[in-house]
Amino acid sequence: MNSKRTTVDLLLIGAGPVGLYGAYYAGFRGLTVAVLDSLPQVGGQISALYPEKNIYDVAGFPAVRGQQLVDNLVAQAAPFEPVYVLGQEARSLRGEPGRMVVTTAEGSEIVAGAVIVTAGAGAASPRPLPCGEDFLERGLHYFVPRLSTFDHKDVVVVGGGDSAVDWALAAVDRARSVRLIHRRRQFRAHEHSVARLRASGCELVLDAQVAGISGTAAVDAVSVTVQGEAEPRKLPAQVVVAALGFIMRLGAIADWGFEIENRSIMVDSAMRTSVPGVFAAGDITAYDGKVKLIAVGFGEVALAVNNAAAALRPESGLAPGHSSDVTVLAAR
Repeated sequence: MNSKRTTVDLLLIGAGPVGLYGAYYAGFRGLTVAVLDSLPQVGGQISALYPEKNIYDVAGFPAVRGQQLVDNLVAQAAPFEPVYVLGQEARSLRGEPGRMVVTTAEGSEIVAGAVIVTAGAGAASPRPLPCGEDFLERGLHYFVPRLSTFDHKDVVVVGGGDSAVDWALAAVDRARSVRLIHRRRQFRAHEHSVARLRASGCELVLDAQVAGISGTAAVDAVSVTVQGEAEPRKLPAQVVVAALGFIMRLGAIADWGFEIENRSIMVDSAMRTSVPGVFAAGDITAYDGKVKLIAVGFGEVALAVNNAAAALRPESGLAPGHSSDVTVLAAR
């Protein structure tokens, strides 16, 4: 038996908020579920780009931090024990409804009765810091799942967009020192955030770029080339966050036979795609009147899961019933 093979009723491709809510709903409908994502952690763009920012348009939450929303969604799905296949990109699809096989670029296989694509803007890969790849996860990070990583450390953040400024602001109250390096004097980030950064204890190193990272078991120095200085300046750093943005693409799923318009997958009112057995929900979908909001994606993935459940188990019907009547959730 292939040790890299996972067999479930339903596969969700994309572990952002919509995919995570889909994992809960699949469990609620009695389906086993796997969640596949090209990023090495759940949460999608929220965890990668703005985990510490408040989100204000999620029903029932006047305000919720991005990472808190992700953590809550993971906890909501946890009683149903979804299988997470992370850091792997979907490559090929074969089979037919009832037994579909998705193979990843890393060689894993997920066998599922149905598939729901919840990939947001598509597969994401961070823009690399060219001189630092040898130190990836050995001091160099493209996103930081837990802010405790910054505690009592010398932190260097590289970039000038919203995510870079957000990481620097998040580190200021926890780290021993924080420096932000940006190759320009002007920021792409929101003006209010930049004003907060300038008023904080973060040192801004502008018109500069990282020339190299040195260290052994962990990063202990960063060489920074500052425009106008004759020699590179070395800054202490145990944590380097390269917030240079992400490359978003549909990837191999663009060749699976979907009807695609403007990099979005067309779906019908049941969230079915043009490929039998494959549904889609969230920002990756398109239809007349589509609005790209997390709130909309939650509703779409509930539709997709219920229609997939009815297709896999016709005797169960489309209507899910009321969660308040299901005592197993409270018991768990």
